Amino acid sequence: MFDSGRENANFEVSLKVILKNKKGEILLLKTSERSSLRGSYDLLGGRIREKEIKGSFRKIITREIREEIGGAVKYKLNEVPVAVGRHYYFSKRQRKVQYIFWVFFEATYRGGKIDISPEHAGYEWVKLNKRNYKKYFIKGALEGMENYFLGSF
Repeated sequence: MFDSGRENANFEVSLKVILKNKKGEILLLKTSERSSLRGSYDLLGGRIREKEIKGSFRKIITREIREEIGGAVKYKLNEVPVAVGRHYYFSKRQRKVQYIFWVFFEATYRGGKIDISPEHAGYEWVKLNKRNYKKYFIKGALEGMENYFLGSF
């Protein structure tokens, strides 16, 4: 007999980047109305593609940054994860619940023009801290930033 309470969840993995500027502000991406995170903010990054499964995290993050804010941005990546989060939503395209496990990395913004992709509705640099991060994020982004600021990772 099948016991659905013991079924493992199948997660896709998303690499997220906490990009900080010299002022200590973090780049936040305004979500689009099509996003499962609509009405909140997101961080740079996205899911690992099948063809990237053997590639480095650095290469995947580089691709995501180029796609989301353009190729002119210069940054220094810390390749050690600093937080994790989980997210799920119902995918209309795939007609099922999608589970995503987020792995967060820090990077330092070194310059270059930010050219936001149509995937997001805009961006802003925000001075985040333990007291205000909750007003910007929901779901996996919220859990990840909570782990980041409260050190519960």
